[in-house]
This record gives sequence, C-alpha cells and structure tokens, in this order.
Amino acid sequence: MANKYDSKAVEDKWRKFWDKENIYKFDPKSKKQVYSIDTPPPYASAGHLHVGHALHYTQFEIIARIMRMLGKNVYFAPGYDDNGLPTEKYVEEKFKINKSKVDRVEFRKLCLEESKKVEKIYTEKVFKTLGHSFDWDLVYQTISPESQKVAQMSFLKLIDKRECYRAKEPTIWCSKHETALAQAEVEDLDRTTKLNYIEFGDKEKIVVATTRPEFLPACVGIFVHPEDKRYKKLVGKEIMVPLFNYNVKVRTDEKVDPEFGTGIVMICTFGDNTDIEWWKKYKLDLKMCLDKEGRMTDIAGKYKGMKIKDAQEAILKDLDKEGRLKKQEPLEQTVGSCWRCSTPVEYIVTDQWFISTLKHKKKLLEMGKKVNWYPKFMRVRYNDWVKNLAWDWAISRQRYYGIPIPVWYCDKCGEILLPSEKELPIDPMQKNKKCKCGGKGIPEKDVFDTWMTSSNSPEVALRWLENPSQYKKLAPMSLRPQSHDIIRTWAFYTILKSYLLFDRIPWKDITIGTFILDSKGKGMSKSKGNAIWADELIEKYGVDVFRYWVGTASLGNDLPFKEQELVAGQKFMNKLWNASNFVFMNLKDYKGKKPKKLEETDNIFLEELNNMVVKSKKYYREYNIAGAKREIENFFWGDFADNYIELVKKRVYQGKGNERLSAQYTLYTSLLAIVKMMAPITPFVTEEIYQNYFKKYEKGKSIHISEFPKGEKLKELKDWEFLKNLISKIRSVKTEHKKPMNAPIDKINLPKQDLKIITPYKQDLMLASGAMVVEAGPEFKMEFPAAGTEVTLNKKKNNKK
Repeated sequence: MANKYDSKAVEDKWRKFWDKENIYKFDPKSKKQVYSIDTPPPYASAGHLHVGHALHYTQFEIIARIMRMLGKNVYFAPGYDDNGLPTEKYVEEKFKINKSKVDRVEFRKLCLEESKKVEKIYTEKVFKTLGHSFDWDLVYQTISPESQKVAQMSFLKLIDKRECYRAKEPTIWCSKHETALAQAEVEDLDRTTKLNYIEFGDKEKIVVATTRPEFLPACVGIFVHPEDKRYKKLVGKEIMVPLFNYNVKVRTDEKVDPEFGTGIVMICTFGDNTDIEWWKKYKLDLKMCLDKEGRMTDIAGKYKGMKIKDAQEAILKDLDKEGRLKKQEPLEQTVGSCWRCSTPVEYIVTDQWFISTLKHKKKLLEMGKKVNWYPKFMRVRYNDWVKNLAWDWAISRQRYYGIPIPVWYCDKCGEILLPSEKELPIDPMQKNKKCKCGGKGIPEKDVFDTWMTSSNSPEVALRWLENPSQYKKLAPMSLRPQSHDIIRTWAFYTILKSYLLFDRIPWKDITIGTFILDSKGKGMSKSKGNAIWADELIEKYGVDVFRYWVGTASLGNDLPFKEQELVAGQKFMNKLWNASNFVFMNLKDYKGKKPKKLEETDNIFLEELNNMVVKSKKYYREYNIAGAKREIENFFWGDFADNYIELVKKRVYQGKGNERLSAQYTLYTSLLAIVKMMAPITPFVTEEIYQNYFKKYEKGKSIHISEFPKGEKLKELKDWEFLKNLISKIRSVKTEHKKPMNAPIDKINLPKQDLKIITPYKQDLMLASGAMVVEAGPEFKMEFPAAGTEVTLNKKKNNKK
C-alpha cells in the first residue's frame, strides 16, 4: 500500500465500489436471520448536518454494519420526512411567500419539488459521504402515495375500531402557525412575567392575583379553597368582573393554593389546563376571548382585534386608571409553548380529530416493558410521559402541506363520509362525495399531524400495504434508533399505533442516541449559532476520523464536542495504516497457511486476540459501540502494535521454517481480526486494507459483508500480561538511561518464579530486548555492556548501582 494514507482518494474509490456492487442490498431470498432498522427519516430542509445530527445518524448506521458482520440479513431502508411544518417553513422562507395567500395545490406542489431537490443533496452529499450503508432501493418519503395510503388506512381502521373520533373540544393551539397541537408537541418555556393583583367586585370587593389579565372578558368563575377561613363568607355569592361589568359565582375547590397570590383564583375559558378541568367539572359557561390568530374576539369589547400582548397592556392600563390594579410582582413562570416556534400555547374550542389515548395508559405501560431499552433508564422517561398524559391525541392540523384527512361532511344531514380502502390514497378536496341522503359531501381541509404518518414508520419502511407478505414476515422490526427528546412523540406514538392496530410492539429494541453539547455544555443548533458542521470536519480530517469520534459516544449520554478526539482518531488511522504496511511487507511469501505448530509467544497472543474479539462482539451485540471500540483500540495499541510486533519482529526478519511461519500466521490473523472488528466504525480505511491484501485469501467481495472472527470463550492470560509488563520495565530502564530501544543488554536477571513464567517465550524476549543472557537472580536486573551499569527495579523505587 502507499506509504501514507490518503483518505480522500480511498473514500471516493470505495463509495463507487459499494454502489456498483450493491454491497448493502437486502436479500429477500436469503435464509439468514433478518435484522431490520426503523430509521429516523430526517427533515430534508438543509444540505448538511451539524456534528450532533451527523453523529446520531452515523451511530445507528454503525449498528447496521455490525449486524451484517454478525451474519444477519440487514433491512436498512433510508427515509426522508418531507411531510410537515419544517418543509412548509423552508419553502416559505426560500421563496419569500405566505402559504395562506397562495393556491393550496400549487403550494403543496412546490413543497414536493423542493423536498426532492434537497433529498438528492442529502443522499449524495451527506449520507453517502458519511459512508452510510443504506439499501437505496428501499428509500421512502413520508409524503409519498404509499405513506399517504398507510396513514389514511390506519385512520380508517382506528375509526372502525372506535379508537378515533371527532369532537368539539378545548384544543391546545399555536396562534403563530394557526393549528392545533398534540400534548407531545408542547415544550416547557421559562419566562419572567408579572403577577397582577386586580380588584373584583362592586359592593363586595376581593383581590385576585393573575398573570393573564387579558382573559378578564372570558372569566366564568371565582374559586377559593374550601378550608380557607378568609373567604368562607364569599362562597355562593356573585362578584363583578372589572372593566366588563358582569357577575360570576364564587365556588370552592381543593386544588386552589391558598398560599399563591391572594388565595383566590379566576377561571377563564381557557387560560390553562386547570381552567379546562374546572370548566368541565362545574359545567361553567363558555366565553372565548381569543380567536385562531391569537386576537381578541367580540366579547372583549373595545379590545377586539388586539393581539394578546397588546390587549394585556391595554387592560392593565385601564385597570390602573380605575384604581383596580392594586400591585404587581415579578414572577418566574414555566408555560407550555409550541415546539417549533416557542410561541406560548393557548386553548381554544375547535372541531378536531382525536385518537383514544388516555383509556389505554395501563396497557401502554405494559407495551413499554416488552421493548428492550438501551440504555435501560430511558424507559423511565417513556413511563413518566404515559403516566402524565392528560389529553387524547389530537391528530388534525390546520395546515396546507400534509397528508389529507380522508373525510367529507354531508351538507344536509351532517353525516361523516369516508372513502373505501380501495380509494386510498385520496385527497377529499380533489374528489366529490355524495351522501346516501342525497346531500353533497363538504371536504375536510385539515391534514394529519405529521406524527400520524411517522408513528407508522415500520409499516411504511416494510411496505405494509405494498408488500403485505414481506411485512408479515419481517414485523415487528428489530431496532428503533432515535433521540431522547422525541420519546414522548415518535417512540410513544409508534407504540400506541402498533398496539391499537396490531396488538403488539413495533420493534424489539430501542436505542437512544448520544446528545452532543457545545464547549459550554449547551445543545447544538443552527438557531443558537453554536453548530459545528460535520462537512467542515470531514474536509479537514476525513470520514473515518469523524466516524472514529462517533465511536467514542455512549448511548443515552450527553457528549461535549472536543476536536482533540478527532486528532486522536487521525493518529489511530495513521498507526493502523503503518502497522498494516509493516505486516504486508513481511508477508510477501506467506501463502495463507496455518503452521503445524504455533510458537508459544504466538499461541498466547492469539488467545489474547480471542479475548478481544469475544469482548468486542458482546459490546457490539449490546449496542455499546464505545465499549467495543475501546476494547479493539486498547488491544491494537497496547498488545499488537507496541508489544507483539516488537516481540516477533526479528523472528520475522531472521527466522526460518515453522518459527517464521508461526509469526507470519499470527500477524496475518491478528491484523485481519483488528481490521474486521474496526470495519463498522471506520469502513473506508478497513476496506482499503482488506482489498489490498486479505481479499486474495478471504475471497470475499468486501470486508463489510464478511463476518467477524468467531472467537471462543474468554481465557485468563496471566503469561501475556506478565510478558507485557516485563517489556515495559525493560523499556523504562532504557529510557531512564537514555538508551535507544534497540540498545543491547549484557544480561537480564529475573527471580526464579518469573524466569519460569517467561521460559517458553525467552527467545522472543531476548531478540526483542537485545539481551544476550536472561538468567535467574534474586531480583530484576539489567546490565548494559558499555558502562557495566546495573539497575534494580522494584515496585516502590529505582535503585541505581
């Protein structure tokens, strides 16, 4: 091979080779055990990935490579999530348009066209560049006709099972995107606000503390704690709402906190979840003061049409004028916000479609137990989410771009009209439907929540409707890799849909990827301006070095990005290349044969190699890539490169017959095992080494469809560890005396018990150390010929004589 590793030339060559030879193609006819991965399809809204995203996708791609080399037939379908708000946002920003002011059909068409362009860039410039081993014949999009059919079919089946329904209910609402949200799409937002102490009442006056004065026109009740003696006389009376001059009744509820504010709570429709709960519990009036755009409605009187913040300021100003704003206090507050735009959510009454969730909480906890979680503690997050569910899943969205909800509403009798399964996929706005009563079907304009499709990613990836026999054979899938922040969405919704549709888990295992932090311990994102782009690092270091860094990450943990890890990867790559060159140089006359008898040094070293293989494969099977890499790397540096090569170097150079063949065989076997075990993490350099030498004996098309070394049971190898430590002692003495490593030694003395241990390996030790004699003595001694210096080493100190 070349003297120096040229990553760019090597990478380009093997990418083309893998594509041409279909190295990663799934074989439906194979009798091997199938291993299928339910891959997270990225939003195709940019042409590159920051290091956090690149690590996440590469982390589970390494698993695909591991499973191939463990002898599995890997089903690894790439996907693109081109259905959803990020695509809408990307198109609006790129073309500087407002989707609400353009033709709906044309806007959808534009979204599809742009998605295809970006997906092509992702395929060629991102995933193939990173060496990802997808079967590109299995690629899918979440907006494709097949995906639409899957989402719509699941909808019809859930209606048939009475698990999906339409209702006019208070809905979590994003006023910026003007759409309903599911509970899982709401994230906590910390903010500083003001607690306003407002005087209510005319003759009978009370003070209510609230952060939402703009909800005064929607106030439908006053509540106090039943044990609060201060307000017992108020219960049952009516109190006037300031500025709007109507009365509301005072009631009691044990959930009122007497210590917060004045201990009096105003209930409005709707400021938060408690308002909704008490509105239903006490059958209160419905007074909606906010519309879908987040503006004040007719009941707000002179504040009608104002945005929330403006209305809040105006109402506070007027309260102050009337002397009813008694005081204000700063308040640290956590509120729900839209996970896409961070706008605080509101609650308005709308007609929406829901999937039953709350009644299945116990069963969903059971389903979570049936899945193997890696790491195990991540199941706690799933459990906590299920236990704290307070809403059924709202699946309808008031957006333009998405999978249409296949429904019409009769303009005469109001009947809900559904298509037949044969008509799917269908857009109700593009096709007429008549009711049996003779009425005309009014098409549903809403589209599905993007998770309605993503929750069926196993069905989309395995072609549930397109290839039902394949789906039946392969479901449930083997693995779902994903990030921790979407356990409450993607993991939860997929388990929910799988349970409701098929009464089983969607996959056997779930891995939660590593979360990458910047140097200050914050999560990386383009919006925060702290993203480090993967393509820039790859240009500087090469793909294998980047993947080497990925191999240091542990599942489920946070990892601060440190560029020095890539420098370490570069050193490893160079050392592996140089060690391979040394081995190949000394195997020119090797015919791939095993000697009749192994030399003792070679034998104990191959047993150490066996241990590395066994441990690494165990780590790999448990998705502990970092553990396996650490095991392989420690063996490569500490055992193979630093010690074994040094021990047998002169035997390879000068030896003859069996003793040389034994060393050649051991070098060949060891390097091949190291290269194979590292292949899933660093695919390019290992393919180059494999193809340059090993292929002629292995007769495999690619290292990546070969199998790992078999490995036997773990063995206790005291002799090899002792030999390594002895070599280390000899080196340290030479270093201390400023002698080169090849400096001759007149004599090495060893205690009898130590000499007995190394006797089988004595010849290799003498050749490697340059010792003329190794013999028994009371303690370890080394004697150099020039000055006759003897050095005694013991555990506590060095004694120079």
